[in-house]
Amino acid sequence: MIKAISSLFSSSRPVVPVIPLNGLIAASSGAGLRRAGLNLTGLSKLLDRAFTTKRAAAVALLINSPGGSPVQSAMIASRIRDLARKNDVPVISFVEDVAASGGYWLACAGDQIIANPASIVGSIGVVSAGFGFDRAIDKIGVDRRVYTSGISKSMLDPFRPENPDDIKHLKALQEEVHAQFIAMVKARRGSRLNGADDLLFSGAFWTGEKSLELGLVDRLGDIRPVLQEQFGDKVMIKLMTMKKSLFGMGSGQMGISSSAMPEAIVDTALLKLEERLERMRYGL
Repeated sequence: MIKAISSLFSSSRPVVPVIPLNGLIAASSGAGLRRAGLNLTGLSKLLDRAFTTKRAAAVALLINSPGGSPVQSAMIASRIRDLARKNDVPVISFVEDVAASGGYWLACAGDQIIANPASIVGSIGVVSAGFGFDRAIDKIGVDRRVYTSGISKSMLDPFRPENPDDIKHLKALQEEVHAQFIAMVKARRGSRLNGADDLLFSGAFWTGEKSLELGLVDRLGDIRPVLQEQFGDKVMIKLMTMKKSLFGMGSGQMGISSSAMPEAIVDTALLKLEERLERMRYGL
């Protein structure tokens, strides 16, 4: 009898599914393999499960990402907003160490953004980086032989001297993506933003405490006390996870064949290195 009453009480408690968004945002590698990074292919089923959880009072996003692919950032955020509208469930974003660049794009999918005072937030900009090897191959006596159909096909070739026209074209592309990022932030944050555009959208980043002053976040706090404050001490905080096997693959996905295993190992190692470099940009 006591057990039945306890079960009944438990079934009436509000639930908040928590979706961890941790790591670099990167496109799926295809061929049935889900990269360790964040992408819509890998997150789609997890998002669906979270937003269709019974008695969900809200869905929480637990974000710890230095950014990455703007396309995947936009796609994930758009799917979150679509599911929130379809299921009439509010979304709360919690920033852990960092929500920068694409990570902040994800945070803006929330109706509220809550950060730790020491969190790194912002970096609303676009960056492209690479290396030039033209002087190196001259020094060691290597000829670069490239044949193309189309005068721009070898644009930004790292083994040739920089071409001002190539740089101009790249910057134009960056400006387009930056404008899309800015429009999304303004649409989601609206009058809560408290700063000049040339500051907020300069690509700079700040602590959570300063981000609160700038209106990039709504308040400071940690996930458990904030959810208990909003939904009561009895709220069930349900961490949504995907069962994984080797190399970050979901258990429901295609297994790694022996021929694909070396590629999966290299892919995962490179992604981790890229993430480590991105986090270093923010002093993490």
